[in-house]
Amino acid sequence: MTGDGAGFEVADGNGRPPAGPTPARATAVQAAFNGLLQIRRLMNEGAADPLAVPADWERHHVVRAVALSLEAAGVTPSAVDEEGQRVATGYCVRAAEAPGVARVEWLGPAGSGAAYAEQEALRHCAAVLRRLGWEALEYRGPRRRRYLDVEPPAARGLPERPGGR
Repeated sequence: MTGDGAGFEVADGNGRPPAGPTPARATAVQAAFNGLLQIRRLMNEGAADPLAVPADWERHHVVRAVALSLEAAGVTPSAVDEEGQRVATGYCVRAAEAPGVARVEWLGPAGSGAAYAEQEALRHCAAVLRRLGWEALEYRGPRRRRYLDVEPPAARGLPERPGGR
């Protein structure tokens, strides 16, 4: 999950479509998601259900963690071409205005009908993320387009670590 071109790159819906054959991508996504779950097991050992709470790594990399969770659940990411034009309909995750919050939108090429599908698609995204312990609230923005603001829940239920969180 690096941003330097080495290794696995999370599909956040803001870049080019993931390269490579679909089975290889699916395997890489599942391996990365399993790694994220392992981080939860190790870092949330004091929680009642360690897998149901985002770990500190996720709290510091909200966009990447949310995008990985959506792709691992089989939700399709959007994508853009070299000129920045949308070429695929799907989720688009980016940092929201508030720190530690990710914004999830449902975007697609002009004429794709993405705006008509966004309510159902975003509700599906919210359900996926809530199952993984994220708080996902739906809002309406400019031109009444819907989006989700996604953030980890308050740190309740986890033991305080020496030196703070």
